[in-house]
Parts: sequence; C-alpha cells; structure tokens
Amino acid sequence: MVRTTPVEDPGDLFSRLPDAAPYAWVRRGEGLVAWGEAVRLDVPPGPGRFDWARDRLAEIFGEAHVDDDVTAPGSGPVAFGSFTFDPDAHGSLLVVPETILARRDGRAWLTTVGERRLDAVTPLRDPGRIRYGDGSLTAPEWQHAVARAIRRIRSGLLEKTVLARDLNAVAERAIDVRLLLARLAARYPECYTFSCAGLVGATPELLVRRTGETLESLVLAGTIARGSGQADDMARGAALFASEKNRHEHACAVASVRQALDPLCAELKIPEEPELLVLANVQHLASPVTGRLPAGTSVLDVVEAMHPTAAVGGTPTGRALDVIRDLEGMDRAGYAGPVGWIDARGDGEWGIALRCAQIRGPRARLFAGCGIMGDSDPASELAEAQAKLRVMQYALEG
Repeated sequence: MVRTTPVEDPGDLFSRLPDAAPYAWVRRGEGLVAWGEAVRLDVPPGPGRFDWARDRLAEIFGEAHVDDDVTAPGSGPVAFGSFTFDPDAHGSLLVVPETILARRDGRAWLTTVGERRLDAVTPLRDPGRIRYGDGSLTAPEWQHAVARAIRRIRSGLLEKTVLARDLNAVAERAIDVRLLLARLAARYPECYTFSCAGLVGATPELLVRRTGETLESLVLAGTIARGSGQADDMARGAALFASEKNRHEHACAVASVRQALDPLCAELKIPEEPELLVLANVQHLASPVTGRLPAGTSVLDVVEAMHPTAAVGGTPTGRALDVIRDLEGMDRAGYAGPVGWIDARGDGEWGIALRCAQIRGPRARLFAGCGIMGDSDPASELAEAQAKLRVMQYALEG
C-alpha cells in the first residue's frame, strides 16, 4: 500500500529527516528527502544493469496498490538509486524508501509505503575533529599518473581522459549525514544535494531530468577556481571562456551527449556556445540541453544511453576507460556514476555523483576528478582536484 497526500509546506526539508540513513535529492530547497527501506535491490553488475533495474522496478511498482492524490513527478512510489561508475563493479543499488517528503513548484506531499511511521527527529551531531590521509595514490603519485595520461594523449591514442583521486578522512565520532546535507545545500544552492546509501554530495551536473516526454540535461566540462574578488572572478571567467584547452574539453563532452541522445530524442536542442556556471568554489563551462522523448521512455533508458559521458570518462570512451583503469589506481565505486530517483511513471532526476564522499560511520572517502587533455599541466590538475575536494571537506568541518 502506497499513499501520497498533500501536506502543508514543511519548510527546510533536511530538518525533517530522522537520523537513519537518509535519502535526498534537493536543489534550491525543492526536491525529495526520504528514510527507511521498504524495498532494497542490489543491481547485478554487467552491461544489462539498467535494463534489469528498470524491469525489476516496473514489477515492484506494478504490484503496489497506489493511492496518489498529487500525481506529480516524484509522487507515488519512488526509488532512489546509485550506480557504480564501472558497469562491472558491484555496488549499484535501488531503494524504495518507507517515507518520502517532497516539495516542488509550490506544492508539498508525503508518501508512505505500508503503515505510516513517525520517526523522531534528533539534533544534528558534529563529527568532531577530522583527520585526513592519502587515498589510493599520494599527490605526487597522482601527478605522475596525470603526466603519463598526457603522454598517451599527445601520442594520438585518445583526445581526453578523466582521472579521479580519493582522500580518506576519519572523524572523532560517527558522521551525521544530515549535517553534511544541510551544510552543502546552504553553501551550494545551485547544486543538487544528494544522499543515497551513504554516498553524499552536491553535484553541479544534471545528467537527465525526465518529465513526461520532456528531457533536460546540463553538460559541464572546463573548470577554473573562483577569484579573490569580483574583478579577479570576472577575469578568471573570461580566461576560462577563452581557454582553448577548456573549450575543446567542453566540446568533447557536448559531442558525447549529442551522440547518446540523438537516437533517443525526436527533438534535441543544444546551444552553439557554452555559458558560465558560477558556483561557490569554481566556475564551469555549461551547456543546457533539452529534448523530446518518445512515449514510454523511462528516465533509466536515458541514463543508460548517456553514462559515462565524456565529462567523467573521456574521448573516445573505450580508450579513455582503459587509461582510467590502467592509471587511476583505485575503484571509483559510485563516484562519477549516476545517482538520483525514479517514480512509477518513469519520471525522475539523475545527476553525476561528483563533489561527493562515501560515508561509513566515522569514516569518509572523498572524491574529485579532472579532465586531462594534451596540453594539461599535472600541477594545475592537482590544484583543481584539491579545489573540488574542498567541497566535502567543508561539509565535514563546517
């Protein structure tokens, strides 16, 4: 039994979460938060994982008795999901929460699966002092991997690859995911703040939003740190926009998205020139994409077609992934994989899991990645990765 009813404006969605492995997808105060597990699906690895997930969810949703007084995207039964970057890696999952609280376009609603439970909301817990340690590679080792990737690109093997690095953190006490969500949402309101099975972050990159037959996506590639003041900020933005390296990196990402979506969409609109997306810590080159999907196309069909984009994999995809496996020296797990939600109508929103960390008790594994081109500089790429890691460091430390 699934019941969705309108409710009064709940205010801050994160303030309503109990301390029990919360799920979230929120931007500018709107979206969904959830808790509890009515259904948990561990998605088998392999090339057919998205088809398996779509079909299995359709069975589960089809067997549910749904009483939905809202009938909006995200009402009725909803599954939150996280897929690993590598299709052959274990760890992809889908969860149908027991309780979902949502707000969108001036409306708010509550969905419960089974009997309604009232979960107590406890005060947020500070994790205390944070200690950091090297992840899979030290900073010099990662720079060396970048240099090796640059040599392969210059040899003509490929145009671009993306190398990620991780950083380990240990807190004095168990890390309260709700505190991280609140801090991220307050500092990065333009991003999609998410939580799914311990994977927590604030991604600027919308992989796909499906609302009926309408598709939306946002391509991000090309990055520069924010300036020390308004004049410096504007100068850095102009330099990013004029950078041949960053413009080429962005063009590769746009071409990747176009190639993935052309076979799916009856109409597809991509601007000829990117725009600047200014966030609290960095600026990105951004291209908003819109399209029209055939009836019956699930958001997971689009996710399958688009992942991995050139923004997180490289160009051409196959060779770029080979370089990642050879040089990166780590398992990305859910980092740079799709994360988001899907409802019983096939509507949903999915992002690329960037600016994130995997939380387990007092431990966190932080991730960041950089697009590597033939004219990249290892020291500059390391500085960019460190700037991106500061997103989750801020969330942990406040």
